[in-house]
Amino acid sequence: LCLTWLCCLVAEKTGKVLGEFCRCYKEQFGVALFNSVRYEIEGAGGPQPQLLHRKVPLEDHVIYSGNIFQYIEENKKWRNRFCVVPHNYGLVLYENKLAYERELPPRVLVNSAGYKILTSVEQYLELVNNSLPGEGPRAAGHPWGPLGGFGGWAGGAGLAPIPNSRLFTRARVPSAGISEDSRVEAPAFTDAIRMYRQSREQYGTWDMLCGNETQVLSNLVMEELLPELRSAIGPRLKGKAPERQRTWIQVSDAVYRMVYELAKAQYDAAVSRCEQERPQLESTIRTDMDQIITSKEHLASKIRAFVLPKAEVCVRNHVQPYISSILEALMAPTSQGFAEVREVFFKEVTDMNMNVVNEGGLEKLVEYMEKLSHLAFHPVKMQSCYEKMDQLKLEGLQQRFDVSSTSVFKQRAQIHMRQQMDDAVHTFETLLHQELGKLQGKDDLCKSIQRILERVLKKFDYDSSTVRKKFFREALLQITIPFLLKKLAPTCKGELAKFQELIFEDFASFILVENTYEEVVLQSVMKDIMQAVKEAAVQRKHNLYRDSMVMHNSDPNLHLLGEGLPIDWSEEYSGQPEAEPAAERRRRAKQVVSVIQDDEGALPYGAEALLQPGSPEPREAQEAHPGAPPSPPDAVKEIREALAQQSLGDADPPSVPSVPHATAAPPSPRADVPAGAEEPHVTAAPPGALSPPPACHQRSDNETGEPRASTESGEGVQTEF
Repeated sequence: LCLTWLCCLVAEKTGKVLGEFCRCYKEQFGVALFNSVRYEIEGAGGPQPQLLHRKVPLEDHVIYSGNIFQYIEENKKWRNRFCVVPHNYGLVLYENKLAYERELPPRVLVNSAGYKILTSVEQYLELVNNSLPGEGPRAAGHPWGPLGGFGGWAGGAGLAPIPNSRLFTRARVPSAGISEDSRVEAPAFTDAIRMYRQSREQYGTWDMLCGNETQVLSNLVMEELLPELRSAIGPRLKGKAPERQRTWIQVSDAVYRMVYELAKAQYDAAVSRCEQERPQLESTIRTDMDQIITSKEHLASKIRAFVLPKAEVCVRNHVQPYISSILEALMAPTSQGFAEVREVFFKEVTDMNMNVVNEGGLEKLVEYMEKLSHLAFHPVKMQSCYEKMDQLKLEGLQQRFDVSSTSVFKQRAQIHMRQQMDDAVHTFETLLHQELGKLQGKDDLCKSIQRILERVLKKFDYDSSTVRKKFFREALLQITIPFLLKKLAPTCKGELAKFQELIFEDFASFILVENTYEEVVLQSVMKDIMQAVKEAAVQRKHNLYRDSMVMHNSDPNLHLLGEGLPIDWSEEYSGQPEAEPAAERRRRAKQVVSVIQDDEGALPYGAEALLQPGSPEPREAQEAHPGAPPSPPDAVKEIREALAQQSLGDADPPSVPSVPHATAAPPSPRADVPAGAEEPHVTAAPPGALSPPPACHQRSDNETGEPRASTESGEGVQTEF
């Protein structure tokens, strides 16, 4: 009876929410299609980027691979898996490394959008304790193993603690797994989400706008469904706190999976219907473009006359006095971060230039360029850039403008930093690759690298200024527009229906009163925002170019070079004419972060504390090496010291800076939540891998970015950067 009631409740709530959303999506699809066609006809305005943009930055690369421990709920055991973090930042677990190399199906696929990376048992317990209905946070022991997650819901409890791990530290990926390249489907989806939430008086940023479209819709449903589940199921949970927590999370997980399947089916059907109508809609747009624009401008003029006086008063009294304060709070850490990106890029290229001259010619250049080409995705080298955004504070302003968190602005700025770094690196390697055939000797190579570096830095400065100014404008709008809409809603929103009669029926698919109203509100504050950013550029405080500064393209053929095939330094200059087979290429997939690993590792030291008392101890290591007990921490330390000495030689490299742990919200893995797949509970191993050996930044012939086998330790994975 309880199960039947639960299924009916989920189906009813999901159908209601998705039905309303699909109606919003259909309306926004027509508007987005009109905007896309108009953009195509009129072209893009504003300054054009000077740096090249790489379409697939991590092609044929993985972020990380190595052994990791997964907690299996059914038998209370830790299972050793081979983990791969591909270019889309998903988490893929294979039975072992051999299964990965043979391209066997993975055991677990995780779209990690919305998950939290926990680095201590305390963080894990706090998250689990807060999830139980009717109970607040409390200090508790941990007499249970890692609990299941909700497939990504509420940040996900599915990832077990990763003690002191640096695996996912500062993995900055776009905050939503929705393609930013799409000019129709993506805007239609995000606008439909926004309109749906505003219809329920929910304005501002939304932390659960992460993952692919189906995940976001599932989050939308769960946001409304979860309170009802808590009140209905929470009081009926029996047993001690651990049992109640386990039951509640299992129920939540089952409900999320039901919602996910329903959301996927209904969203796919809605998209299919819109795509069927697309050719006819696009034909109408192209035929009647001028009439549609005229009709929309007429509607806007009427709404403007009604709304603008009220909006201007609201802007003058509640927004304008705070624009400069918000801008200053955004500019300082953002500009420092971009300055650090420039410095790191300059230092890496300069060091490479010196080393190439001192150690050898083209061979060393190829080796260093292979590493430099993915500098933007190196978590440690980019750490000093990312951490500048940790200074962002909007205290006082957050409460005034109802901004739930600054994380969305921090992560967006960090994504821009990473993109600018990758654009600079890609432009540098493209120009250098073009010059190589003309160079003669080390001196020519050294001068050419320095000359190209200076050219790229000039382009970087221009693009950096453009990107930052755009980011500041968007952030100010994202903070102020929801506030204005909420303030104006009581006096304006109820009167919008009367403007519907001004829209011709033939154009009703492309012009919406609600969207036009929001554009008018945006115009009411846009002038002040543009002026504030312009004045900031004039002050030169944060190294911004003036709007009147236009950089003429000194490399007219550069973008033609960027359209060619990607440069593979190792293959092009390796002297091996025959291409590797696909399986071999997969086995030797290059990594941004290299690791020392052993195929069969023991349970990480200290992980036994997470097991339930009396549960059978894991046997993976004993099965792999009968009679060999897990190595104690001292043995791991000795191995690490030996490896460090071997890498060091007689050199004395600089110490590695400590890397603070951070929560990341990666959004765009390609793997959907698979029905029936094991719910992942993973933890990195072992404590011997907690920090890299002192030689991790010492350049050596062995640092190839590929995994190396370690046969002297059964302790799992040691990460090198």
